[in-house]
Amino acid sequence: MIQITLPDGSVKSYDSGVTVLDVAKSISEGFARNVISASFNNVVVETVTELTTDGSLVLYTWNDKEGKKAFWHSTSHVMAQVLEEEFPGIKLTLGPAIDNGFYYDVDFEDQKISENDFKRIEDRIIEIAREKHEFKMRPVSKAEALEMYKDNVYKTELISNLEDGTITFCDHSNFTDLCRGGHVPNTGIIKAVKIMSIAGAYWRGDEKNKQLTRVYGVSFPKQKELNEYLALLEEAKKRDHRKLGKELELFAFSKKVGQGLPLWLPKGAALRERLEDFLKKAQKAAGYQQVVTPHIGQKELYETSGHYAKYGADSFQPINTPAEGEEFLLKPMNCPHHCEIYNNSPWSYKDLPKRYAEFGTVYRYEQSGELHGLTRVRGFTQDDAHIFCMPSQLDQEFKNVIDLVLYVFGALGFENFTAQVSLRDPENKEKYIGSDENWEKAEQAIINAAKDKGLNTVVEYGEAAFYGPKLDFMVKDALGRSWQLGTIQVDYNLPERFDLSYKGSDNELHRPVMIHRAPFGSMERFIAILIEHTGGNFPLWLMPEQVAILSLSEKYENYAKKVLQLLENNEIRTVLDNRNETIGKKIRDAEMQKMPYMIIIGEEEEKTNTISIRKHGQDGKGNQTVTVEEFVRIIQADIDKTLKKFEV
Repeated sequence: MIQITLPDGSVKSYDSGVTVLDVAKSISEGFARNVISASFNNVVVETVTELTTDGSLVLYTWNDKEGKKAFWHSTSHVMAQVLEEEFPGIKLTLGPAIDNGFYYDVDFEDQKISENDFKRIEDRIIEIAREKHEFKMRPVSKAEALEMYKDNVYKTELISNLEDGTITFCDHSNFTDLCRGGHVPNTGIIKAVKIMSIAGAYWRGDEKNKQLTRVYGVSFPKQKELNEYLALLEEAKKRDHRKLGKELELFAFSKKVGQGLPLWLPKGAALRERLEDFLKKAQKAAGYQQVVTPHIGQKELYETSGHYAKYGADSFQPINTPAEGEEFLLKPMNCPHHCEIYNNSPWSYKDLPKRYAEFGTVYRYEQSGELHGLTRVRGFTQDDAHIFCMPSQLDQEFKNVIDLVLYVFGALGFENFTAQVSLRDPENKEKYIGSDENWEKAEQAIINAAKDKGLNTVVEYGEAAFYGPKLDFMVKDALGRSWQLGTIQVDYNLPERFDLSYKGSDNELHRPVMIHRAPFGSMERFIAILIEHTGGNFPLWLMPEQVAILSLSEKYENYAKKVLQLLENNEIRTVLDNRNETIGKKIRDAEMQKMPYMIIIGEEEEKTNTISIRKHGQDGKGNQTVTVEEFVRIIQADIDKTLKKFEV
């Protein structure tokens, strides 16, 4: 008999050799019908895998992230089968599941695939799926695997890096592929599929290697779910921050300036500045001090911190000065600079905590193919802060940062989120710096604080930073997409590397603990996600321009200017549209600019010393005629309602 531990902590006894599916059936026949994948002792297994030792079993359905991963990986196998049928002689390479679907990188050699082929490929995938072929894993020797792929240089390279005895093939229908596992029971579960696009991709992501064709797809267990997904994508296209950023005149890129280096236009700069002011005000109330550090630092600084050893090869290369042997780097992180600010003075336990905040611009060399609007850039500004505290202060300081993050999210309309406890990979500790003792203390501090604050949490191993564990906030936007935004990290290691200290009440020197935090993450990425979340309809307090005054004709321009002055005196951001255009065109243009309020001014308004107000997106329904003073109160109440609701 073997003992199987289930996720709820219960332990059940089974005969050795019981399959994963049999365990699922023992829980519930109905549940078992929905199980499509599993993991045993944190290793992905098939539903037909026989269990012969004690261990922990997790069963996955389509509703689980791991279930979707197995579903999409299985579909990539079927797509690869069809591609080989349709394009004989191609060379398959890798076909993993990704966040939204799957892809397969293929060397088509002299053949070409185009959108005209997509429908034929989709139909054939479904045809094969209906035949309900089982996915069967089998071990093979290294020699057997190399013989199988002797004409495929890509698979041969992969196999050459594997150890004999660890190599497995997956078979279904008449198709075989090199694979580590993680499949649904059979192809019949795949009911709907869509080939999304094709793109160029270098083998192993290296620009020196041959460019392959990456075929992207997505699949679902129901046609209805595919239809809903495609509708969601259409809505996402409308909200694409690159499209709206251009239409709303927020930011631009220039080939002469360089890829991945955004230029903030006046409206975008105003939006960004308002976000910074909002957080600076909250930080000041929470006891933070603003600091400013240079955009570059000596190479030695980042060698001390460990950043150069971890990221130096993939970052911007050192800047050599006229002085022999003197090298600088573009700043990849703000934390080493803040450590040196702390080190500038001796500190007593009475002085702690010290909270240093900076909107610091950092630079990282992203591959050109990975750049994407504002979400993936080479130069970005972090709303960074570092707290240096005594170990006894860590719990409360961490909770205070959680409160600040929740305030930021609430004020900006991000209310649907999960807190991800990002821990180190216990099987690969060499990726990280520092002692096991320090890591265990840091990880437990995060787990305890998140629990005490009642956060909805998930634990992810292997997602920690190289110097410490994190609490990452995974936020869902208006379209249900998940984004990693704010982050809080506990770090015992950089204080050691920089020899930071404070004098305790015992008159001895002690080591502070460091908290890294960034509620926005980076200004660029946060604004990109905010644009897509709101569709450009930002909260009123944040809008670069809050009100557009639209005069019916030049006869009312003097009164319009008087209204403009009154609103600006009350710090309401207002623009006057006195162009020689029809009122209909002025309204349409204001709507396109997502202007929250429009003020229509004509003869009646001038005569009665009032204004006619129209709200964005309401097609003129509910228009009101009020005095300017009443309108000022409406605006201020709207802003106060949002900001005060979430104040800590």
